[in-house]
Amino acid sequence: MDGGSASRGDIFAMKSLLANRFLIMGLRVFVGLAFVVAGVGKIADPEVFGTSIANYRILSGPLVLIPATVLPWMELLCGLSLLFGVLVRGSSLLVASMLVVFIVAVLSAMARGLDISCGCFTQGPGGAAVGWSKILENLGLFCASLVLLYAGEGPWSLDRYLRKGNG
Repeated sequence: MDGGSASRGDIFAMKSLLANRFLIMGLRVFVGLAFVVAGVGKIADPEVFGTSIANYRILSGPLVLIPATVLPWMELLCGLSLLFGVLVRGSSLLVASMLVVFIVAVLSAMARGLDISCGCFTQGPGGAAVGWSKILENLGLFCASLVLLYAGEGPWSLDRYLRKGNG
């Protein structure tokens, strides 16, 4: 077997994985729920979330208000979009982009020796601390969002249902 046929086999395996409707639905639900839960917690207490952002020492003063206000709503809307299968590719791209920012922020805090709560799901000092486990968690969600970006909505989605009804 030459190297070319192994590559074709790998590509075929990847395509069949991306066509697995149960995997795509599972990833949509997993990533969607994670972002809905994270967003709702931050929307419920924006002041504490703003403090979590300020603790990273990347933004200060009034600049903290922008992500403290916008980010939770983006998380919630992207999460709901993934759960219901609406604009899955766009939501997956936004989720992947947010995760890159989260990973860079956590790495930055770790490099500077900051002992802070990540501000991901639980707000305030009782939340999970920045560290390698947070990096791995975010990398896992990032990989899942990339799969969704390339695979699309899958068979059980509102977008697909609406296309069938109108087509």
